[in-house]
Amino acid sequence: MKSQDDLQPQRPVNRRTFVSMVAAGAAGALIQGTAAAAQPAPKARNVVLAHGLFADGSCWSEVIARLQRAGVNVTAVQNPLTTLPEAVASAERVLARQDGPTVFVGHSFSGMIVTEAGMHPNVSALVYVAARAPDAGEDYTALAKTFPTPPASAGIVFDGDEGRLSEAAFLRDFAGDLPEAKAKVLYAVQEPFHKSLLGGKTTHAAWRSKPSFYAVSTEDRTINPDLERFMAKRMGAKTIEVKAGHLSLISHPDTITNLILEAAGQT
Repeated sequence: MKSQDDLQPQRPVNRRTFVSMVAAGAAGALIQGTAAAAQPAPKARNVVLAHGLFADGSCWSEVIARLQRAGVNVTAVQNPLTTLPEAVASAERVLARQDGPTVFVGHSFSGMIVTEAGMHPNVSALVYVAARAPDAGEDYTALAKTFPTPPASAGIVFDGDEGRLSEAAFLRDFAGDLPEAKAKVLYAVQEPFHKSLLGGKTTHAAWRSKPSFYAVSTEDRTINPDLERFMAKRMGAKTIEVKAGHLSLISHPDTITNLILEAAGQT
């Protein structure tokens, strides 16, 4: 970024110069925000995990067991999947119960929750696992449409206001890199989401001020991997790429656990 020229008090500032100054200031704020997100995370002993669509808190079981063996206090939020404000409120209640610095982790849709509720003062770092990572006020759906549509989108079916993935799409596109028997167990506990949830927008972007980490799933068929890379780069996150489908937290739990422990200052 070009440095802003010093203003000469005796020379009036014309409109073009003024616009350039505003643009430079905005760019500086963006760089400052992403630089803050890339700072080393303070040591934390607490981790809060949030799940996204087509799942419940049990999707974190493999990671929970590993974090507990590492001596970390772990809590999985049960996302109500109703509206974004209600989902954020459910996470904030759990975050408020944590004693000291807490790493807040979100998978898939719950990246929206991490981005908003991550502003909570107990949150010391953010981890996104193949997750949405919008900016404040951003229309995530519009952003996603600038990338090729992932195959799973075609498998969403609605019963009135409740949405879910068809079994075929769940097994192929959501849990495609898991053994079929395990994927069918996850399908059996799939929690439908309310259509109103999809219209929510974040009002804050916690990644602009807190250390952030992102695990891109290179074989993802639920969120476009290039969209994941774009969001990770934009936030200045410490980024890893995992050769996995959307459920890397289940297919590669050691990798995801290690990233969370790094965010907790434990490595």
